[in-house]
Amino acid sequence: MNTFPLSHEQLEELTKKYPTPFYLYDEKGIVDNIRYFTKAFSIFPKFREYYAVKACPNPYILKILQKEGCGGDCSSLAELILSEKSGMDGKYVMFTSNDTPAQEFVYAAKNGNIINFDDISHIEFARKALGGSLPDTICFRYNPGPLKEGGNAIIGKPEEAKYGLTREQMIEGYKICKSYGVKHFGLHTMVASNELNPDFFVDTANIVFDLVLEVQKECGVNIEFVDLGGGVGIPYKPGQKKVDLEYVAKKIRELYDQKIVPAGLDPLAICFECGRPITGPYGWLVTRAIHQKHIYRDYIGCDASMADLMRPGMYGAYHEVTVSGKENAPKDHVYDVTGSLCENCDKFAVQREMPEVNTGDLLIIHDAGAHGRSMGYNYNGKLRCGELLLRTDGSIMQIRRRETLDDYFATIDFSSLDSFNA
Repeated sequence: MNTFPLSHEQLEELTKKYPTPFYLYDEKGIVDNIRYFTKAFSIFPKFREYYAVKACPNPYILKILQKEGCGGDCSSLAELILSEKSGMDGKYVMFTSNDTPAQEFVYAAKNGNIINFDDISHIEFARKALGGSLPDTICFRYNPGPLKEGGNAIIGKPEEAKYGLTREQMIEGYKICKSYGVKHFGLHTMVASNELNPDFFVDTANIVFDLVLEVQKECGVNIEFVDLGGGVGIPYKPGQKKVDLEYVAKKIRELYDQKIVPAGLDPLAICFECGRPITGPYGWLVTRAIHQKHIYRDYIGCDASMADLMRPGMYGAYHEVTVSGKENAPKDHVYDVTGSLCENCDKFAVQREMPEVNTGDLLIIHDAGAHGRSMGYNYNGKLRCGELLLRTDGSIMQIRRRETLDDYFATIDFSSLDSFNA
């Protein structure tokens, strides 16, 4: 868990201008993090991180990463547009979608983005949408099924996941695309989420490299880049250790030298599409305690809810919660920290040991810089909170305002309601 970058006094002053709840991101922390990531994998002839836009789809965050050499991994038209507006374009965008509408394939192809097919049927689907042709670069997403042990509640076991092609379909897919004149090929897999075991990623690379060699042998296709997906976790819980990326890179490089170099495929570009380990540790959800409830348990009710941060309620995910100004106070109380949704799973913490919390205290929910605000929603008519950025010079800027009731009602036409006959 990273230390929150503002003092209690600074945070209280900030809330006078930006009422809670809100997200705060630390630009310096994000920049230092992506530089560590890219340095670890600089031992490869070619490397690129395609930041998972879904993790934190804010153009200001994306622009920070674009300046550090990142591309964007996108799953929808909106994410493609966000990446484009942030300066990530052409081959700097990987379009890794599933159940994709035709117009999204068209948009990605028009912009020269790398299309990563999620199913073998998408070849003909996209070809028809693109007027009978395919882009000169195509990638396929591989699902290794039971060959890859692991999985968790977030992404599931590979053989139970909806994503990707089987090994047999991969071989067939490359042959089909080669016959259609595709010139450049990539291979992608994504089989984990929030994984902390560094050897998991080395094992994934081993499986992918073996398939690269099989594709070369069976299809006469030289894979030019492999995207090893994301899934690198962060230590949400006290006592957990962050993934040693230098170790991961070193071990994958050993496999690269053993398998890829002798096959004449060097330089093979190595790519990742991580989101969580880049921005996750440097985003915080700030909320204020507005109620206390004492029944069979003690509850602290906040002005944020699961509509602002879904992960704890959806996955049972752990996020550390600290009380601003009481960081060193004894944790001699036990609380459920809750939001106001009509759902009993709307809890940021369950039976958590904390200092005494008083109404009006500011609570800081840590490691919320990825899959936080982006997974927000409007159940119960809740309005999603805004986002702030702590700049490297110490200034703070608003990079997304909080939603208003006008935003919530904007898609409803009330003009005919009085004359509507139910």
